[in-house]
Amino acid sequence: MMNEIISTGNKDTRSGFGEGLRLLGEKNPNVVALCADLTGSLKMDAFQKNHPDRFFQIGIAEANMMGIAAGMTIGGKIPFTGTFANFSTSRVYDQIRQSIAYSKKNVKICASHAGLTLGEDGATHQVLEDIGMMRMLPNLTVIVPADYNQTVQATLAIAEWEGPVYLRFGRPSVPVFVPENATFQIGKAEVLTTGKDVSVIACGHLVWTAIEAQKVLRSEGISVEVINMHTIKPLDEAAVIASAQKTGCVVTAEEHMRNGGLGDAVAQVLMQHHPCPQEYVAVNDRFGESGPPMELMKKYGLGVEDIISAIKRAIKRKKL
Repeated sequence: MMNEIISTGNKDTRSGFGEGLRLLGEKNPNVVALCADLTGSLKMDAFQKNHPDRFFQIGIAEANMMGIAAGMTIGGKIPFTGTFANFSTSRVYDQIRQSIAYSKKNVKICASHAGLTLGEDGATHQVLEDIGMMRMLPNLTVIVPADYNQTVQATLAIAEWEGPVYLRFGRPSVPVFVPENATFQIGKAEVLTTGKDVSVIACGHLVWTAIEAQKVLRSEGISVEVINMHTIKPLDEAAVIASAQKTGCVVTAEEHMRNGGLGDAVAQVLMQHHPCPQEYVAVNDRFGESGPPMELMKKYGLGVEDIISAIKRAIKRKKL
């Protein structure tokens, strides 16, 4: 658990991926990178410059990229593919299912510009169902880091993890609060603040939003436990159960559709091991739209006030 959580500034999580990939290029000669014509957007420039013989510009041919990456693993390479989250999942689901997940190929599918915070590009690019799609595939690990530092750490960690991984990150600059020297453990949730009244389990950009909600409610005498569930699969079931047993109710928060994402993963655990009230903060069965990222987050119910409202609903249900 961290002490008082403060932001040291804002950075985009995609730049965390770029820095992690740069470090891997120096550290592991088996790491190769493939991109679908989005090198700058994915911040893969440094790796391309430093290791041109290990960087492959595939062009706007994402399905080909996934097949090539799967083939590279046979020779012992560790391929990192890079494109937008929508093109990393929806456009290539068959290739991921057949050539990567089914075959347990050691491909790292790295996806930027996920969720509503992609902003002005609009609904066709704002994938909101990708976590659900990826966590439903056997053999596939799913990770959604919370800030720049944690994205660097996650990128380094997945290179050591045997098997296919989906790493989801985003475009906007968001608060950086995870220490640079923190240890990232796949499948191990992080309890950021302890509490006794409600558990808030969040991932990605919504982790900081949950922290802000916790600070507001502390002044109202409501004790909130905030958990950074950066690994959606394998989910840290023990952390979910332990927290729910202590607080008696749960709120899940994610920049994703409420169907199939973190909320549903947590609900499955609670249903089996500790049934209790749960509220979702997520997009409710609709596509996105073009607009400024933070305005979209507010419109779609993913702001601080939405987490606060969900917390109060959960506590009220607990008392019934």
